[in-house]
Amino acid sequence: MFAAERRQLILEMVRANGAVSLRELARVVQTSEVTVRRDVRALEAEGLLDRRHGGAVLPGGFTRESGFPQKSHLATAEKTAIADLAASLVEEGEAVVVGAGTTTQELARRLARIPGLTVVTNSLLVAQALAHANRVEVVMTGGTLRGSNYALVGSGAEQSLQGLRVSRAFLSGSGLTAERGLSTSNMLSASVDRALVQSAAEVVVLADHTKLGADTMFQTVPTDMISRLVTTEPPAQDERAATELQALADQGVQIAVAGGAAGAQAGGDAPPPGRPPRRDVPLPAQRRTRGTGVAGPQLRSAAAPLPDQQQSDRARVADLRRR
Repeated sequence: MFAAERRQLILEMVRANGAVSLRELARVVQTSEVTVRRDVRALEAEGLLDRRHGGAVLPGGFTRESGFPQKSHLATAEKTAIADLAASLVEEGEAVVVGAGTTTQELARRLARIPGLTVVTNSLLVAQALAHANRVEVVMTGGTLRGSNYALVGSGAEQSLQGLRVSRAFLSGSGLTAERGLSTSNMLSASVDRALVQSAAEVVVLADHTKLGADTMFQTVPTDMISRLVTTEPPAQDERAATELQALADQGVQIAVAGGAAGAQAGGDAPPPGRPPRRDVPLPAQRRTRGTGVAGPQLRSAAAPLPDQQQSDRARVADLRRR
């Protein structure tokens, strides 16, 4: 293989997978790691990819996609909270599609408790989580296995979704912005996710606050097709995530914050600057409004009589005494 052919193949592999090790590149192009390292250095000089220790990744801000071992240890508490809230949206007997990802895997573990479900997925991890759920039917797409995230991709997966219609699609991704919507670093994964979206009446995106404002290479779901976002409360210092949440709400996306304060549908009055948008899904633990310097309404016990009721009671007592 000539150097130009090798480098073109290397570039295609990196674009398709986001990140590839030197060892894997050398195996595919059938040459030594020393030669591949030299090719990667040349491609980096042209701005076509970036070198990393032991491999090559997509250049610039359109970052590589981490593999399952790395993702499974990131934001575990946030993923659990998101999965709990997302599962509460699903009712008995529904048919849903669930895309690939570690957050959707957490969701699948909770869906296993809901009887009468039909779950269509291209994820081996989701299927495994539902494998022993006797009351849940699992339908898997066809396709080619992508080992880095245990998902079925390619034309076989996309064709198997044609003609499918379900109530909801639950999807995750690598980044979410109000401008581009949901995106991922892998072209094949993005293509299958788009096919999953086409099969659903409602699209629910699962993304913790670390993905808000992140933009990756391949768009999967444009903002105007996202019905609902289930996310986590951004830290007070994360202005980017809070701003992105407000922008998504302004575009009509219903925001549900796992572990945050409850609220009404997005699209009402805008919150004060720096505050996250209003939420549409009530949560078990509601927090008080954070300090604004203005006292809120006083709470009255349900057993305490209202002023009108007190006057009526006094009148009845007086009438009894006269009798």
